[in-house]
Amino acid sequence: MAAPRLALTVFVLMLAVITLTEGLRGTGPRRCCSRFNEKPPSKDRVVSYVRTSQRCPTPAVIFKTVANRQLCARPSDPRVKELISYLDAKPVPGETSNL
Repeated sequence: MAAPRLALTVFVLMLAVITLTEGLRGTGPRRCCSRFNEKPPSKDRVVSYVRTSQRCPTPAVIFKTVANRQLCARPSDPRVKELISYLDAKPVPGETSNL
């Protein structure tokens, strides 16, 4: 009678440990890019950008356009770097200045 209880207890403990460790690992990255646009969008079409997670296999920048589309681009591309600099320097609507 004790052997089945012991086996059940060990099984439940193993299941709890597996569940806990899987939960602590977290989910994978939200979005990664597997294909890239050869030409980044024009400055007047882009609203914002985000960099993909470091857990993605290939680094990328995701641009969000005024049409609410998301386009993947290579962060090493000089045109992408220029567009990121432009967006970083652009004032945020509703942001007040202390000048």
